[in-house]
Amino acid sequence: MTTIGSRVRGAMHGAGMRQNQLAERVGMTPDALSRALNDRRGFAAAELAEIASALQADIHMLITGEPDPHRLVLSARHTFDHDTGERRVDGLDRDRLVLEDIRLAYAQAGDPRPASELPPDVGSMRRLLHPAFVRRFIDHLAEIEVDVVRVAGMSTAYSLTIEGRPVIVLPASGNWFFENWSLAHELGHLALGHQGVIPGNDGYDGKEWAANSFAAELLLPENQVRELNWESLSSAAVAELIWTWGISADALRRRLNALSQSTSPEVAEALTWSTQKLLRRCWTGAKIGDPITGRMRDAGERRFPDWLQEAHLERIAEGKVGKATLAWMLGVPAESLEVDEPVKGTELSDDALDALLG
Repeated sequence: MTTIGSRVRGAMHGAGMRQNQLAERVGMTPDALSRALNDRRGFAAAELAEIASALQADIHMLITGEPDPHRLVLSARHTFDHDTGERRVDGLDRDRLVLEDIRLAYAQAGDPRPASELPPDVGSMRRLLHPAFVRRFIDHLAEIEVDVVRVAGMSTAYSLTIEGRPVIVLPASGNWFFENWSLAHELGHLALGHQGVIPGNDGYDGKEWAANSFAAELLLPENQVRELNWESLSSAAVAELIWTWGISADALRRRLNALSQSTSPEVAEALTWSTQKLLRRCWTGAKIGDPITGRMRDAGERRFPDWLQEAHLERIAEGKVGKATLAWMLGVPAESLEVDEPVKGTELSDDALDALLG
């Protein structure tokens, strides 16, 4: 596909759209589109933009034959229907708007910090992370140069690479236990080299399964689960394990089923409850305050990597970017953000200019 016309024909074929349908969608006459497809006429820029939108194609690829180096290649945590086996990402189109804003924040930060290569096997990943990594999962990911962004309004979690940095984007859900699984799942996508794991892309179902298996072994290692006698544990002991391991009651129940681990009737019933209900009824570890609500509050806070915010502060002081993006990251109005900014020049009067020039 060496010409724009041939690349548009390829995109038409991939989208399953006929030539007359595309002409009607983009407001071109069938003859004009036919001549452009056969390189007897050029495409106008506006026509290519309409064609890219109609075919859901990368306009950079249509024009140059190369993918846009700044495009977002997303992997998402899918919603899985256990009855039908269907995976979905219903909020993808809306989420892209926020993800583009995040990409802009990275682009404005200048040269990114270098990132290390992630090990693809779970055992190496566990050794790389702190032994008790779950309680401060995001902080320990920062130590291995994996960035985590948490913002409200996202429908699900995503992983992607921005300016060479591995990034996990989380919804500010307030559900700390669900968030941990999302972190482990998206870390699996990054470590396994998955890109573009969204419905409709080649192999997305198998890659989603692989990332979920990675998360299960990272948070609930098989040997750790099998060494416990689940038929003799009490619901209070299970609540303590859930608190320590940072996983939901539902995740533990499914992991036990996958590993064919039998439980006592008491534990089996407790694992049908919500995580909140199980902890508040059975967990006895709270000594001071309300740590359960504390973890909920942590999982609901807006968050951007410290280094990214510091890079914006430096570039604002140098006059290279404005402070609007930093204010957006912090979730505050730009006019209320007090930062070090370059001193604006003042206009000289005619007399002052005359004196300066002698």
